[in-house]
Amino acid sequence: MEYLVLARKWRPQSFEDVVGQSHVVTTLKNAILQNRIAHAFVFSGPRGIGKTSIARILAKSLNCETGLTTTPCQVCTACREITEGVAMDVREIDGASNRGIDEIRELRENVKFSPVSARYKIYIIDEVHMLTREAFNALLKTLEEPPSHVVFIFATTETQKIPPTILSRCQCYDFRRLSVRQISDQLKKIAREEDIRISETGLIWIAEAADGGMRDAQSIFDQVISYAGKIIEDRAIEELLGLSDRQFLFRLSQAVLERDAAKCLSVVEDAYYAGIDMSHFYQMLQGHFRNLLLVKIADADRLLADLSEQDVRRLRDQVGDVSRETLLRLLDILMAEEENVRRSQNPRLNIEQTVVRMAYLPPLIPIENILDRMEELRRKLSAVRSDSGTSHGEEKGTGVSREASSVTGRTSRPAAERPDEKTVSVRKEAETVSRHPQISGSEDPENLWETYRNYVKAASFPLWSKIDSGKILGCEKGFLKVGFRKDYIFLDEIRQQQDKLAALCAECFGEPTGFLIEAIEAGEGEKGSVEDRNGQMREMRREALNQPLLQTILDVFDGSEIREVVPREETTKA
Repeated sequence: MEYLVLARKWRPQSFEDVVGQSHVVTTLKNAILQNRIAHAFVFSGPRGIGKTSIARILAKSLNCETGLTTTPCQVCTACREITEGVAMDVREIDGASNRGIDEIRELRENVKFSPVSARYKIYIIDEVHMLTREAFNALLKTLEEPPSHVVFIFATTETQKIPPTILSRCQCYDFRRLSVRQISDQLKKIAREEDIRISETGLIWIAEAADGGMRDAQSIFDQVISYAGKIIEDRAIEELLGLSDRQFLFRLSQAVLERDAAKCLSVVEDAYYAGIDMSHFYQMLQGHFRNLLLVKIADADRLLADLSEQDVRRLRDQVGDVSRETLLRLLDILMAEEENVRRSQNPRLNIEQTVVRMAYLPPLIPIENILDRMEELRRKLSAVRSDSGTSHGEEKGTGVSREASSVTGRTSRPAAERPDEKTVSVRKEAETVSRHPQISGSEDPENLWETYRNYVKAASFPLWSKIDSGKILGCEKGFLKVGFRKDYIFLDEIRQQQDKLAALCAECFGEPTGFLIEAIEAGEGEKGSVEDRNGQMREMRREALNQPLLQTILDVFDGSEIREVVPREETTKA
C-alpha cells in the first residue's frame, strides 16, 4: 500500500474529528439540522488549521446519500468520491492558478447545469484572494443569486484581499490558530495509534514549532519519526529542531537577574558561535522575558498553557525573588532596543550592549513597599508623639514647665531611640555645664547659631532641616538658647532629640555646651524682618523643608538630601 504522510492519513473526515474550531463546527452543524444552508461561505485563517478539510466535510454532509446530516456515513459513493477528490459535483479549484476572468466565465457557465449525481454542486476555491479584480467582478452577480443547487466555499489566508462586495454576499467564518496544548493532545493520540514512544515535553516542542497549524505539526512529527525512529528521545528532537537556543535563553535570563554582566556576554558569545541567528535570538529573548513577567503577575497555568510544566517550573524558580517592577523594566529595555537590533548590521553587538544594561540595572523597589515603610514610620512617629504628650501632662501636673527645658531633662523615648554609649558620654559631659560654663556670653549669638546649624547639617541632614527654622534667643552660661514657634509641627520631635542636639553642640564647640529649647509665640524673638535678616529665598526654603511628607521621606531613605529648592514660579517658566 502506498505510504501516506500523517497530515493526509489523519486528515479530519467528520466534524467530530476537527480540533480547535468548535465555533465553526457548531454553527455549520446547526445550519444543517435547521436546513439553513447558505449559498456561499468564506473560511479564513492561518495555514493548516482545517479550512479545506471542513469544506470537504460540509460537502459530504450536504451530498451524503443518507440525506442532509451532520455525520456523513463515509461509505456511500458520494462520501467516498469526495474523500478521494474525484467527485464530479464537488470541484476543488486552486485560486492561484485559476485567477483570471476566463476561468470565472467558464465557472459561470457551468453553474447553470444541475448536479450529475449529488444533491448540490459545490465549488471549493482555495486561496481565493489570488483572483484578479476583474475575476471577482465577473463572479459578483453569480455569487449574489446562484442556482439553488450551487454552494460556493472560499478558503483564504488573507481575508483583507477579498473585495467587500464579495464578503457581503457570503457567510464568513474566522478560523482560529490552534494552541500548543490542542496540537500536542492530537499528536499524543496519533503517537498512541501509530505505536510511537515520545515524551510529553517532546510533543510540546513539536507543537510549538508548528506555530498554531495542525498540518505543520503533523509534518514535523513525520520528520522526527524519520530521524529518530519509533522511540523518540527529547535530545533527538532538540537536535532536529535546533532547540538548543532555549537553553541559552534560560542561561541568559539567569545571568541578567543575578546582575552578572560578564556571564551575560559569555552566553551571547556561546549562542553566536552555536550558529543561532542573533536577530531571531533577540525576538526569542523578548518572548522569554514576557513569560517571566507573566509567571510573576498572573495565572501561569492558564496564560502559559503553551509551555511544558518543566519550563514553567524553571521560569518560577528564576523570578522567585525578583519584583514585578524589575521584570517590567527589563522588558521595556528589550522592547526599546528591538528596532535597533532589527536594523543593525551587527545585531550581536546590540544584544551585548542591551543585556549589559539590563544586568547593571539596580533592582526596583515596588512603590507599595515604599508606601508601607512610610506608613510604618508614620505610626512610629505618632506613637512617639503620644508618649511625649503623656510625659508633658505628668510634668505639667508637678508644676514643671517644658517650655524651657534643659539638656539634663529626661524625656520618655522608645527603646529603639535610646542613645548609644558615645551619646551617653557626651550627655554626662553636658550635665556639668551648669557647674562649669564655658560660653562667656560675649560672642555673637547669630554666628554661634550659624556655626552650629552648619555642623548639624553635615552630621544629620534630616535633623538640620527640623531645627533650621529655630531662632537663637541667647547664649549664656554655657548654653545655646533656641526658640521654636509653639505651633511648629516638629517641636515635639526636636525635644525628643534634645540629648543628641546637646551632644552635637558639645562636639561643635569643642567643650561641654548645653542646648535649651523654648516655645515662643509667632514673631517673638525677632530682631527684624525675615527679609532683612535672611532673605526671602531662605524663608521659602525653610517652609519647603518643614513639609511633613518631605521629612518622612528623608527619615526613611538614609543618606538622602535636598540639593536645591526652586520656587514654583521658576519651574513654571522653565
